[in-house]
Amino acid sequence: MLNVNKYKRFKTINFKERTWPNKEVTKAPIWCSVDLRDGNQALISPMTVDEKVEMFNLLTKLGFKEIEIGFPSASQIEFDFLRTLVNNNLIPDDVVVQVLTQARPHLIKRTFEALEGVKKAVVHIYNSTSILQRDVVFNMSKEEIKNIAVEGTKLVKEYVKEFNGEVILEYSPESFTGTEVEYALEVCEAVCDVWEASKDKKVIINLPSTVEMDTPNVFADQIEWMCTHFKDRERVIVSVHPHNDRGTGVAAAELALLAGADRVEGTLFGNGERTGNVDIVNIALNMYSQGVDPKLELNNIQEVIDVYERCCKIPVHIRHPYAGELVFTAFSGSHQDAINKGMAKYREREGQYWEVPYLPIDPSDLGREYEALVRINSQSGKGGIAFVMDRYFGYKMPKKMHKEFADVIQKISEERGEVAPQVIMQKFEEEYLNREEPFKLIKCSVSEEDSNSNVTVRFLYKGVEKEFTSVGNGPIDSLKKALIKSELINTSILDYAEHSMGEGSEAKAAAYVNMKRIDNGEETFGVGVDSNITTASMKAVFSAINRLYK
Repeated sequence: MLNVNKYKRFKTINFKERTWPNKEVTKAPIWCSVDLRDGNQALISPMTVDEKVEMFNLLTKLGFKEIEIGFPSASQIEFDFLRTLVNNNLIPDDVVVQVLTQARPHLIKRTFEALEGVKKAVVHIYNSTSILQRDVVFNMSKEEIKNIAVEGTKLVKEYVKEFNGEVILEYSPESFTGTEVEYALEVCEAVCDVWEASKDKKVIINLPSTVEMDTPNVFADQIEWMCTHFKDRERVIVSVHPHNDRGTGVAAAELALLAGADRVEGTLFGNGERTGNVDIVNIALNMYSQGVDPKLELNNIQEVIDVYERCCKIPVHIRHPYAGELVFTAFSGSHQDAINKGMAKYREREGQYWEVPYLPIDPSDLGREYEALVRINSQSGKGGIAFVMDRYFGYKMPKKMHKEFADVIQKISEERGEVAPQVIMQKFEEEYLNREEPFKLIKCSVSEEDSNSNVTVRFLYKGVEKEFTSVGNGPIDSLKKALIKSELINTSILDYAEHSMGEGSEAKAAAYVNMKRIDNGEETFGVGVDSNITTASMKAVFSAINRLYK
């Protein structure tokens, strides 16, 4: 039996003054494609620079005027992609590129380096504001969370002063659906005030349904509440960024437009993390089927599918709304009959309006015909790689080590795409466990006397055998001192961790040593594995010095 008592509804708003149920969508919103960012980061094998260029060209051909092209401060491949667009003059004059960055000084600096030469850009900063994230992830007060947004805005504002182009600020209170609307408004207003937003200097306030938490009508209430409570609505472009966790992303976006949203961020065919982002093709053609011009050129849907499938390596489902291979195909005899009769009447009447049973849209408008018979990649974070090492291989790497090893794997994934767990483990062995140059441990003897450790270590240095003895306050300290006696190294030990790998008498131990070179300040980790924890520690020290003195 499902344990329904495990869950509760998250109530964020009581808004009886809603007016959106009585409204209609009468015009297309501002569309912003996030295929090259949200969509790309959700791919098993993220796009190469060439594939990104092909997708970008498709998006501009379809009529997108705002395109989020990535997170250039987070990945070299995304930085290089933006530079490719600039250097090859691939950004049309009427298209605004959008870049995402966290509100951190070095990331914002790198972002503006990537934007050099861009005439007009949206710089999109964000931080999570939800009750759950404040409590579980950040352990911060409301004021502290708001300050992140404010300081990020100030940083962008400073860099804009030296930027030779126009910058539009976009701010997202991430996890908006789980945030009290009063607090979300407070944070957004603070951002607008710092930016000195006005009717002529608008800020895009993007209100994401980062995770769908309730029915679309609740999201619409949240959007209308925000729209009606901004102290100066004219200085704000209200944007929505729905996800599809409950399978209602399209409905949520449509109701948000009724509620006053000006702009929609989404992807072609709904590609995105978990169950996906909102599907812009779906919303646009819903509008078209109601006689509203979506302002996107979707008259050759097969071309869109072909490029999408080639770049994303994801097939469009055969039952996907409007685009699926079988959506204009009828297998039921009664359906075939009704469609045939409807098509005949449509031709006979030379009707102005399309009215055919079972076909809400004329397939020929999309370049189609009716027929009677009719998976750790370059976007993965350090936590994901650490999870693989723990889950598959039993290595519980110290948190500080996560980024060091993630940087190693990212270089591989940017070249190959998806990286299998076995490849990650192979690289871990190469980087940490199998290093024997220039130092190769032969034997290390440890004895304890008066709370001190006496160590005698024998090793090869570039093929020459050496032996040293020292005393310290523990095996690792003693070993380090013995190695320093050799005058081949000069290091300090910053941290140490260990854990058992498995259970029983056959279990091994893993040891991690964080070391630093005194001469140049370089830091690294070393890893050792052995059935004896002291030996594992010694191996970890040699692993670290081989990385420091490689």
